[in-house]
Amino acid sequence: MSCNIINRRPFFFSILLLLISTAAVSVSAAVKPKTFNVVKYGAVANGVSDISQAFMKAWEEACEWKGVSRVLIPHGTYRLNSVVFRGPCNNLMVVIVKGVLRAPTDPNLFFSDHWISFRYLNGLVIKGGGSLNAEGPSAWSYNDCSRNSQCKTLPTTMRLDFVNYSRIHHIHYIDSKNVHLSIFASNYVNVSHVKITAPEHSPNTDGIHVAGSTNIAIRNSEIGTGDDCIAVLSGTDGLDISGVSCGPGHGISIGSLGRYKEDEFVKNVRVRNCTLTGTQNGLRIKTWAPSLASHASDLTYQNILMKNVSNPIFIDQQYCPFARCDISAKSSVQISNVKFSNIWGMSNTKEAVILKCSGLVPCKNVKLENINLAYHGRGGPAVAQCKNVHGGAYGVQRPSGCM
Repeated sequence: MSCNIINRRPFFFSILLLLISTAAVSVSAAVKPKTFNVVKYGAVANGVSDISQAFMKAWEEACEWKGVSRVLIPHGTYRLNSVVFRGPCNNLMVVIVKGVLRAPTDPNLFFSDHWISFRYLNGLVIKGGGSLNAEGPSAWSYNDCSRNSQCKTLPTTMRLDFVNYSRIHHIHYIDSKNVHLSIFASNYVNVSHVKITAPEHSPNTDGIHVAGSTNIAIRNSEIGTGDDCIAVLSGTDGLDISGVSCGPGHGISIGSLGRYKEDEFVKNVRVRNCTLTGTQNGLRIKTWAPSLASHASDLTYQNILMKNVSNPIFIDQQYCPFARCDISAKSSVQISNVKFSNIWGMSNTKEAVILKCSGLVPCKNVKLENINLAYHGRGGPAVAQCKNVHGGAYGVQRPSGCM
């Protein structure tokens, strides 16, 4: 039954997007779409003058318009301080970014949880081929939370909070101070043809976070950062990732789960037709130990190419990024119904397959199907490591001997 849910959701999602588009066309036929150009509200493309007030004024009037509204940032370079665009609005909102938006570099202006935030909207499109340059190097030295309990929050480049029926495409995210794109408490969001770039050494610059959301699609995009390309966090139910090129970065990760509260969950996730290149991890599921009771289930990874990836297939139920960890602790997160199918390429480490599950709640129904991962380093061919995992292996198994 769970597999049917995974297969149907992309179809339903496409139908809903079609209905949204049809509704927009119907509205535009009755009321001509109107473009709100930020330049007409005082924005100057000199890369120095803050356009926050102009952008906000254009948004507010567009939000009140009784038809399809287009907020336009034309070609040019603009400086933009932190802004929050709130709904609800009277109709579909379209934000067209053709120019380059640059974030503040003054620490007095950027300590916040967001740079650009959209909240409480039904119907949002963000597109245009432009760039969001978050000026990350100005802030990365402040990312010292691993050793400083009083560290300040650094901003996510773009946040979608409580946003439904949305599409983001053809936008370039550059050098976030923190996460590049965060999707929280949102439903039916389609992200496609985006490019996310940050240096491999940049701290905590995850590409896309998804949490507390349903029916999300991430497709045909390029992501290279200093952390996870895509992080799937608690409360995600129904995520389809396809055609994504990931690297550099830490791979595509689920979790970590089980640290903060009981009943954290991730379910109905499908990752397919993706390429990972030079990443620290490949397909990773991570849970804390010890942890509160939670679960991750109905996860499918299919047709994934690994190019010199460390830990290509990795279930880690003793995740602990700190210096001091209790190696005897056990996770209470139940992982079940996981399938790795047609995963091939080169591993950068000898242990190409690691399924390190919990001794308290062993992984259930884990399937390895047609795994072909080579390793040409010292110590011979690739090996697999399994612990506390129940399931089966089918077809080609390289490395062999895990289940």
